[in-house]
Amino acid sequence: MPAVVVSGSGENQEFEGRITVYVIVCVIIAAFGGLMFGYDIGISGGVTSMDDFLKKFFPAVFEKKHHALENNYCKYDNQFLQLFTSCLYLAALIASFVASKVCSKYGRKLTMQIASIFFIIGVILTAGGINIEMIIFGRIFLGFGVGFANQAVPLFLSEIAPPNLRGALNISFQLFITIGILVSNLINYFTTNVHPHGWRISLGIAGVPALMLCLGSILICETPTSLIERHKVEEGRKVLRKIRGVENVDDEFDSIIHACEMAKQVKDPFRKLMKPVSRPQLVISICLQIFQQFTGINAIMFYAPVLFQTVGFGNDAALLSSVITGLVNVFSTVVSIYVVDRAGRRILLLEACVQMFISQVIIGIILFKELKTTGDNLSKGEAIFVVISVCTFVMGFAWSWGPLGWLIPSEIFPLETRSAGFAFAVSTNMLFTFIIGQAFLSMLCQMQAGIFFFFAAWVIIMGAFTWFLLPETKGVPVDAMVDKVWKQHWFWRSFMIEDDRPDVKVV
Repeated sequence: MPAVVVSGSGENQEFEGRITVYVIVCVIIAAFGGLMFGYDIGISGGVTSMDDFLKKFFPAVFEKKHHALENNYCKYDNQFLQLFTSCLYLAALIASFVASKVCSKYGRKLTMQIASIFFIIGVILTAGGINIEMIIFGRIFLGFGVGFANQAVPLFLSEIAPPNLRGALNISFQLFITIGILVSNLINYFTTNVHPHGWRISLGIAGVPALMLCLGSILICETPTSLIERHKVEEGRKVLRKIRGVENVDDEFDSIIHACEMAKQVKDPFRKLMKPVSRPQLVISICLQIFQQFTGINAIMFYAPVLFQTVGFGNDAALLSSVITGLVNVFSTVVSIYVVDRAGRRILLLEACVQMFISQVIIGIILFKELKTTGDNLSKGEAIFVVISVCTFVMGFAWSWGPLGWLIPSEIFPLETRSAGFAFAVSTNMLFTFIIGQAFLSMLCQMQAGIFFFFAAWVIIMGAFTWFLLPETKGVPVDAMVDKVWKQHWFWRSFMIEDDRPDVKVV
């Protein structure tokens, strides 16, 4: 399948090439970085609901959980318990800026290898933890791994993919995140009854995807863009031939050369990001990450077992309900892979806003009317309806704000600011994931059912932002965004007046 090159003059030319088996293998191996991230998201909530884990590290929470008169919304409200989950994302925030430099100087491949090593160290510390300090220190190493992986993998996928399939291949990262969440929920379901070390098994298995990424990354290639950017020009040409499956790659190769030459003119990409010409990409990337977290998705995924126990499910039933939402998450992401390069980015985001808003409001109304602070939980029918509403919410998120929150920032920055710009996106995501992870259980305790109305209000803001300020990027080559997207947009074109780049072919 040919990719398309677009020149500044607006002429289109098709590159020679096809999707090769080697590219598919590279995509799958790189996407194991998403599996690491997803497994951790799912495993944290399950482990923090296990009695053996709570008794060892959080005895006060264990006592509150089993207290007959305890507030239904406040069973798990404990700052140290939330810190166990959220400290990873604070570490990932810091690591993402270091990873940006490593990514540019040493390549995407090495950055992914470093990510897997950090993650393996973190797994050893958490699974073997004997005190709270040890497991939190392990979580910090996991965070370093997540920060490096989330920086390198989406860039790797965007640069190795042809423009007409960039969306689908890039979303494989999000697909593996959802698979990781599902696998972790299944493992939690079985290990919750393995006493007293079931939680160690759950945390230890996190090392499997990290090991797969570490070993698999030895087999994959570096991206042609990264090789050429680091002056390995002939090696870049050789890799380009390999991933496209043809000998004649001169046009695409010349396009990458031009893009790299322009990138070299920018000595300080972070300073370039602060200029008005970079404002559209930076604002959209940061806002997408903030909005992605304020949908409430990670609050639900982190603490799904806790949430389902709150509304009345037993521990096993709560974990099983999490497995159901995990399955919905995976299959809905597959839908996104099929649709994103056909329907486009905007329509998926806007449709999901409607779907998520309705789901959040329904959950909030049921809990507000039926779940009191103390006493009985919801009836079985009401609890099941909450699970259905959560699944509907997850479905909308999984084919829109989940994958596109990573895809769009990875494709809208020009090469000269791509790594630095994506570092801002990753760090913003980690910052707000940390904030939500640290605050959700306290917010649930204080706001009770109102927390779902809080997230629903944010969905309205997200929809308005998408409608007015997010342009369509479907099928537009990565380095043609300025001419084909930003200079055509009713609002963002006013920021392009400083763009004095020459009229050259771009990828």
